[in-house]
Amino acid sequence: MVLAELGRKITAALRSLSNATIINEEVLNSLLKEVCTALIESDVNIRLVKQLRENVKGSIDLTEIAAGLNKRRMIQHSVFNELVKLVDPGVKPWQPTKGKPNVIMFVGLQGSGKTTTCTKLAYHYLRRGWKTALVCADTFRAGAYDQLKQNAIKAKIPFYGSYTEVDPVNIATEGVDLFKQQGFELIIVDTSGRHKQEESLLEEMLQLSNAVTPDNIIFVMDASIGQACEGQARAFKEKVDVGAVIVTKLDGHAKGGGALSAVAATKSPISKLLGMGDIEGLVEKVNELKLEDNEELMEKLKHGQFTLRDMYEQFQNIMKMGPFGQIMSMIPGLSADLLGKGTEEQSMQRLKKMMCVMDSMNDQELDSLDGAKLFTKQAGRVTRVANGSGVSVREVNELLTQYTKFSQMVKKMGGMKSLFKGGDMSGRNMNPTQMAKINQQLARTMDPRVLQQIGGVSGLQQMMRQFQQQAGGSGQGMPGMFGLGS
Repeated sequence: MVLAELGRKITAALRSLSNATIINEEVLNSLLKEVCTALIESDVNIRLVKQLRENVKGSIDLTEIAAGLNKRRMIQHSVFNELVKLVDPGVKPWQPTKGKPNVIMFVGLQGSGKTTTCTKLAYHYLRRGWKTALVCADTFRAGAYDQLKQNAIKAKIPFYGSYTEVDPVNIATEGVDLFKQQGFELIIVDTSGRHKQEESLLEEMLQLSNAVTPDNIIFVMDASIGQACEGQARAFKEKVDVGAVIVTKLDGHAKGGGALSAVAATKSPISKLLGMGDIEGLVEKVNELKLEDNEELMEKLKHGQFTLRDMYEQFQNIMKMGPFGQIMSMIPGLSADLLGKGTEEQSMQRLKKMMCVMDSMNDQELDSLDGAKLFTKQAGRVTRVANGSGVSVREVNELLTQYTKFSQMVKKMGGMKSLFKGGDMSGRNMNPTQMAKINQQLARTMDPRVLQQIGGVSGLQQMMRQFQQQAGGSGQGMPGMFGLGS
């Protein structure tokens, strides 16, 4: 990921401190040079980098540190604190309130991706049960309303705009008032792109803000503009109360450090850092699958039963969660490029092939509680499925072997009655021994490279504890974990 490289460079610089025999001024300067170089190379504003360096130097006086104190620890702590100050303004991220109208206004430069991002955010909340709507107040760019209209129709989101009205303030006011009257909970207003040197457009943005009184203003920033991020973000912040920053086009060659500069300039809190893991987001994706609604599957899990059809449904759930690389980047310690693009595509193709094999099975084979034994007793079934799906007999047997592993794990889960106590499947009712057994079973089904990256079984246990803490309230911890394991 974009900021993951910056994180690796800073981590490497801090680790080099451990290799130094004597901690003196020369070592401190060398460390700060590496950290500052990494930040500047990632397009973090040079003024902010200079300030960070001065703050660290000012807080550490090696000549006055008392004997017996850990100088390495103190330097690392000081650098960490200054990096946190860079991205943490000390305010909580704004959260919309369910059941009442929440107005969000998007601002930013031309071509930064505001209109597309508006739809993405609206769709994000729509999938979570919010009543969302879009308002196009961009009368400056030709085709802006058509673009928003096309996106909104595709996402099935109500929208408002006009081909004839030229005053964006009137459009925004009418659209917001209309959707408020209709009981919409999240109303997103898309505005014209503007530059800090275009004073008239900045004034228009201020008029829009005064007219619709948004609950939150989001500054959309193109990651590729590099060092210019800080100046642009500051100009927008001085005009309107920017409360959040969304960085677009992070899939290109952009360094992404400009995001940190924009955050520092607008005093916007960071809720997620790319490359740092996102267990909360991972749980959110699992919760979107609404596994608890599948009462039949829940009942089978309680009794330790698992069929080939159940495995097919789990494969479908995995594919709904998105690309493997994206899922892996949400796990602390892993990066999206662990498997590489080619390997990720191969993994997805392999999953699709396994589903294709199961498509060639009949209902008896898919619903049998002893699916693997059914094929073992009657070898002709394997040949028939192989011919029907266009794969080799070996590949069908590999699928059955994988199914047997999952089936055995489910049987062990079914034997742990405390796992299903009170309908809570987050794992909170299990004792440490039972949880360790589940983790051992899960470890056996994982790719060895993935297991190694997260720190082996102990790292997996730590990750599962985080997963349970996030999922405990929803009671979906174990089904979600099980879905990922497949």
